[in-house]
Amino acid sequence: MTTVKPAPATPAGRKPAPPSASAKPPRPGRRNRDWVHGLLMSAPALVGLIAFVGIPFVYAVVLSFYNVRLGSPLAPHFFGIEQYRRLFTDPDMSGPFLRSLLNNLTFAVVVVPVQTGLALGLAILLNRKLTAIGLFRSLFFLPVVFPIALVAVIWRLILARSDDGLLNSALQAVSFGNWGAIDWLGDGLTAMACIIVLSIWQGVGFQMVILLAGLQQIPGELYEAAELDRASRWQQFRHVTLPGIHGTLVFVAMLTSVLSFRVFDQVYVLVKGGGLDEDAARTVMYQAVTTAFDQNNIGQASAITVVFFLIVVALTLIQRRAVRTGNED
Repeated sequence: MTTVKPAPATPAGRKPAPPSASAKPPRPGRRNRDWVHGLLMSAPALVGLIAFVGIPFVYAVVLSFYNVRLGSPLAPHFFGIEQYRRLFTDPDMSGPFLRSLLNNLTFAVVVVPVQTGLALGLAILLNRKLTAIGLFRSLFFLPVVFPIALVAVIWRLILARSDDGLLNSALQAVSFGNWGAIDWLGDGLTAMACIIVLSIWQGVGFQMVILLAGLQQIPGELYEAAELDRASRWQQFRHVTLPGIHGTLVFVAMLTSVLSFRVFDQVYVLVKGGGLDEDAARTVMYQAVTTAFDQNNIGQASAITVVFFLIVVALTLIQRRAVRTGNED
């Protein structure tokens, strides 16, 4: 009778023998199919991005090198970099452009931290298990659903210069008639502040919802462990909440930055509706639109758009680099 010898045991500390050559490696064809499937699933978004963003931007770059005017019987002729030179050297063009760029930077510097911080505070407040919490969440999100034209009309009534304006009336009631009527939209000192307040009120609910979703992904066990360690509310916020939503917070800040630089609707509606100081609240996008359709200068408007796009891309890359450096530290 043949005796089968047991396999020798592997000595301690030695690596097990590699698998035999008969073991089949992953099939490369499957990886290729996954790549193709991913491309097919993203194809509708890519097609829309190319059709509605890529092609129009390339066309705008081409138009910026031509003298193109709406309604002109003359054919467009090549201008080279003349539109860009005028944008920085011609006082009639460089003055309004630099003022618009300064207004955009001021708007973004104030709105990005204030709106992000306010959205985080509201998200933490609404992340509690309270009665009718869904109703409160809907109320804070409601301004996002309103069309910007309706929002601008409502705020124009609130900030009206006459005594019938809601804000002036409220201040007069509080001061027992000692508060004089202020032209909030027409005053250069308060025009941009009014646009900032309007934009924060209208958009903070969107960032709040994103941050609320991030807060709900933090495991509750982390807070329980922090309570067992007798961590205070501030310590829990600093060492549990902020690290848990760091990626979401960075995304919200960058999204708010992009939206802040492309602010246009509220300025356009308030200016065309009357009352808003155009120079004090002018933005780059507003100048590009008015240059194209009020002055019929499509080439100059395209140059403004291209320069502003490059500025926004540069600022976004700097912001991403700063965030990445902070994470490494």
